Amino acid sequence: MSLGKNIQYLRKQQKVTQEQLAERMSVSRQTISKWEADEVVPELDTCKLDTLVRDDLLAYSEIYSEIEIRTVKPFRMAQYVMVTPNPEDDANAYMDRWAERTGLFKVADAKRIGWDFPFVSMEQQARFGLRGYVAAYILPEGFEPSCPEMVNFVEQEEADYAVITIYDPFAAAFERIPNAYKRIMEYLEANGFKEKPNENVLGCFEYVYDKDGSTCMDVYIHVDSVSKAGVFTSFS
Repeated sequence: MSLGKNIQYLRKQQKVTQEQLAERMSVSRQTISKWEADEVVPELDTCKLDTLVRDDLLAYSEIYSEIEIRTVKPFRMAQYVMVTPNPEDDANAYMDRWAERTGLFKVADAKRIGWDFPFVSMEQQARFGLRGYVAAYILPEGFEPSCPEMVNFVEQEEADYAVITIYDPFAAAFERIPNAYKRIMEYLEANGFKEKPNENVLGCFEYVYDKDGSTCMDVYIHVDSVSKAGVFTSFS
């Protein structure tokens, strides 16, 4: 088997596109295409390149799960937005205190989700270093908090989402999390899905949790319609 076929085999084995491999190898997609077609020989020792490609793709697959489509049942959530220099930590801490005061932690295995708040002006970002983030807790059916005035309550309709899991997302948060969104959007484009704005459905959100002693993050992006849905998720 030629070097080009080896590269193509390893890439497809790990379910990585030419664009994704090009990004990891710091070359253009056209260069990857020429390598695989044996039109151009990489300026690296054959064994070294084979090891590099194999190790790089395996490392990539250890960071991300495969993308799947999940149907999320309707749920009610309590949410709060913060616009600060460190909004994720501030909003999460606020909602944690709220959940503790209302007794939410005592009645359910409460799940906290979050997403970026986009309505922060360029001046606020550039001049004051401000960003926005929304933290929310999924509320169990029938739960009525003792201090409802401190948060906003929102009803979420049933919706279909493309979902990817990031393993150890905060090891390189500014690389791994944006790349997860990019991978989902590439997947949706490749499968003909389109994101559909809906005021009663979150366009995207993140869910962080521990699994087997490791931190994981599920990234959800809402899609218009699903032809392959076989997974069902419930936050209730």
